[in-house]
Amino acid sequence: MPTARRSRAFTISMPPEMAASAVALAKQENRSMSELMREAFRAYHGQRIGAIFDEIGRYAATRNPQGYTEDDIPRLVKEVRAEMRAEREAKQTLDSQ
Repeated sequence: MPTARRSRAFTISMPPEMAASAVALAKQENRSMSELMREAFRAYHGQRIGAIFDEIGRYAATRNPQGYTEDDIPRLVKEVRAEMRAEREAKQTLDSQ
């Protein structure tokens, strides 16, 4: 009874110069084309993930210009709640006049 294939096969196309370069590189490194393509995908994927993290880091740097830390959160929450309470009380005072 044959065992099920654990990998998936793909057919890809590339320009002749790129194909010749890929074949030469695989031969030079004693690798199969499958190994070479897997490695190329891993490298591409790693670069894409790295680029995404870089982008997130740049965005995050713009979201905390004051340099707050996690330790600042309880104090900031208390300050905002106090401001909201003061605004609410001021509005109630104006409404009752």
